Order: sequence, then structure tokens, then C-alpha cells
Amino acid sequence: MGRSADLKQRIENALNEIRPFLHSDGGDISLVDINDAGEAIVQLHGNCIGCKVNQMTLKNGVEMTIRKHAPEVTCVREVHTEANRA
Repeated sequence: MGRSADLKQRIENALNEIRPFLHSDGGDISLVDINDAGEAIVQLHGNCIGCKVNQMTLKNGVEMTIRKHAPEVTCVREVHTEANRA
């Protein structure tokens, strides 16, 4: 339990580091889950949902920052809900 709580906190710290950049464009991000394969599952919010470069942001900004704080994370994947498919 302590290890997963520590991992979650380090990922949240990483998201807090990049959140100001997302906020400046009217977006945000939240951690949804960390699965057994070591994938951090995130959800984009606001203007990040329809942004044409969100996959580049996810890979080059979010994943790079998360892996700096939590190198054991294997990748970052975005979860899609009906609300953010529109």
C-alpha cells in the first residue's frame, strides 16, 4: 500500500509541475489510475480535449515529466469518456 501511495503522490507531483502550462491554454489533467502494467491513466479536461496537439503534449510533456518523477511508469495513456469525445 505504501509503495502505491508513494507512486501516486510522485505522479501527482509531476502533474502539478505541468498543470500551469495546461491551465494557460484553458486545459487540465487528472490521474485516473495506475494499472498493474505500470501505465499511468490520465484524463484531459477543458481545452485539452479538442486540441489538435494533445497527443504530442501527452507524450512530450506529460509522459516525460511523469517518468522524471516516477521512472517505473511504463507509459501514459489517456482515457476517453463520452464527455471528452465530443
